[in-house]
Amino acid sequence: MAAAEFNKPPPLPSYPEMIMVALDALKEPNGSNKTSISKYLESKYGDLPAGHSQLLSHHLNRMKESGELVFWKNNYTIPDPNAPPRRGRGRPPKPKEPLPLPTKAAPPGPARPRGRPPKDPSMPKPVKPKVSTGSGRPRGRPRKMAKPTGGLGGLTEAATASAVGTGRPRGRPPKVKAPMTEVSVEN
Repeated sequence: MAAAEFNKPPPLPSYPEMIMVALDALKEPNGSNKTSISKYLESKYGDLPAGHSQLLSHHLNRMKESGELVFWKNNYTIPDPNAPPRRGRGRPPKPKEPLPLPTKAAPPGPARPRGRPPKDPSMPKPVKPKVSTGSGRPRGRPRKMAKPTGGLGGLTEAATASAVGTGRPRGRPPKVKAPMTEVSVEN
């Protein structure tokens, strides 16, 4: 039993500690990507758990969200406390200004109703001045004139009466079919 304890490899440090050691050892100026961190861990610690890539991704994401690491251009770096924050692509958002505090308190009366206030019925209606166009004719399209009855137009009173007075439908009349005649066949 004592021999088994001596052959047992030393326990691995936690993943966040291993990641920080790897970033310190690699010392790349723009940070190290996940592949280079993983290769360094495999070379230094050798025997890693079976789900090493998933564990590494999980801990890198957790450290990125907590602010222990900075993820920039697919590389992870240790944040510099003196460096200004890096911006992403695109236009920066507008700075949010706090709303000014109201100087005057609201009147203690009832709240105003929504919508436009109704007109006062006691007020006289305003008189609109007529605008003349100067030509003497009214504005807009002229009214349709009634059809002339008879006269020089060529239509007779009977034709106009039959077109207007009857209950004839509008449009083209149906085609007239020739009446069928009986044909006798003699032998």
